[in-house]
Amino acid sequence: MGLATTIGKYQLGRTIGEGTFAKVKLAVDTTNGHHVAIKIIDKAMVLESNLKYQVQSEIRTMKLLHHPNVVRIHEVIGSKTKIYIIMEYISGGQLSDKLSYAKKLSEPEGRKIFQQLIDAVDHCHGKGVYHRDLKPENLLLDSKGNLKVTDFGLSALRKPGDMLTTACGSPCYVAPELLANKGYNGAAADIWSCGVILFELLAGYLPFDDRNLVVLYKKISGAQYTCPPWFTGPQRKLIARILDPNPKRRITIPEITEDAWFQTDYTPSCGYEYEEKIDLDDVSVTFDTVEEQNAEMKTQKFSNFINAFQLIAMSHDLDLSGLFEGQARWQKAENHNWIQAYS
Repeated sequence: MGLATTIGKYQLGRTIGEGTFAKVKLAVDTTNGHHVAIKIIDKAMVLESNLKYQVQSEIRTMKLLHHPNVVRIHEVIGSKTKIYIIMEYISGGQLSDKLSYAKKLSEPEGRKIFQQLIDAVDHCHGKGVYHRDLKPENLLLDSKGNLKVTDFGLSALRKPGDMLTTACGSPCYVAPELLANKGYNGAAADIWSCGVILFELLAGYLPFDDRNLVVLYKKISGAQYTCPPWFTGPQRKLIARILDPNPKRRITIPEITEDAWFQTDYTPSCGYEYEEKIDLDDVSVTFDTVEEQNAEMKTQKFSNFINAFQLIAMSHDLDLSGLFEGQARWQKAENHNWIQAYS
């Protein structure tokens, strides 16, 4: 049976993203004609793969964030079998797509995107949200080239100063302290990822990259990178302060925003209050309905973690450390992504 053509006030259109158990469709709000993106998630599959908490956690996180450079969530609609997450539609695609054909960006364009990224991350941290998977694939561009942070499937919500313990993210962008398998500061880890992105924007390639993960992690842990000859002195200095392998010495966001290179043509973007309310109660109720229907079904064990995570964020990264008990092991996944699992 196919999907409905309308969900509440939204008229569904073409599919713009698809995972194993979820789709993202372009839709139109019939009350005002505005386009939205609707992520459609199969609730039975969420329950069978023990990802109910992760789905609800991502929704709660997005609900907290109201910033021009963060993808906005409008509302959540639950039916007996589906969850519909209605989000802001960003027409320009992923930053990674732009980098694939443009390679390196000009200094003004790269700086503008980095400024907007720092503003967005600062807003997230101010709300106690640590993204933990910042990379060009999770950064969207609107029709005017403005940046929008998306994909909060691996994010953590903590009080400022609280240490995080779960190692997750994408290898080339992960901070060295996460590789030590100890507690880490979520803000410092996000800042490192921002530094990797800045390098990539201006260089056209990653500062740390290797097919061998052991070699890659050694490069990251020692901050072993080489700037291209066209990097200016101010660019090199700022990147060096961000890509400091010691998180206690690493530059902070207030220090980044005071940097002379960063300040050039800088117009800060601030968070705002948003009146739309996201009620998770209805979603929980419909989850419970499916749980009752499936009470006698044996929970299926999924070995393909990457496909399971597409339920949450249409991404290729997954952290399932809280779902399993036993001895930890590292698993390499597709596209050089990695996860920590337990068996």
